Amino acid sequence: MKIGLISDTHIPSMGKEPPHQVVRAFEGVELILHAGDIYTHSCIEWLERIAPVRSSSSWASSLREAAPRNSQPITVEAGGHTIGLVHELIMSSLGDDFLPGIMARRFPANESIPAALSTIFDKPVDIVVFGYTHEPLVETHQGVLFINPGSTSMLKQVMKLGSVAILELTPQGREARIIQLAEVPE
Repeated sequence: MKIGLISDTHIPSMGKEPPHQVVRAFEGVELILHAGDIYTHSCIEWLERIAPVRSSSSWASSLREAAPRNSQPITVEAGGHTIGLVHELIMSSLGDDFLPGIMARRFPANESIPAALSTIFDKPVDIVVFGYTHEPLVETHQGVLFINPGSTSMLKQVMKLGSVAILELTPQGREARIIQLAEVPE
């Protein structure tokens, strides 16, 4: 199963819809997971022209960008895997800036990552998709694959083409890769 991963679209402040390169990057996906900071339903409708969409929901989604961006985690069963989907991933000892390399540096070695995630998602997950930092990330820790697709149009808080990710699932494995939208052929 091929899944498109997207986050932090910030529609409408970053444009009327996501960058058109997303359509090409998501060719052949069977599902799209959006990890938050959506703001308008039109963004979901735009993505649904590509494939069905599941998204983490924000308790403050109707309050626009000035609102706190906490989201309610959900789980998605796909391709023989359980995926935890949330906008802001907050784990003990890490705070909310889950950046590349931070898990290896700061998560306590004597604690179980799968157990910590089970408390967030109310069940075991083997993949976590999140956003919030706008920093693309693909890392595996204690058997859990962590993916942040980055932002489509805000890189390091500057408005420019960003990234999405593709997740390929089989019952035997999983693989994720980041796609830089500026490198997607027209």
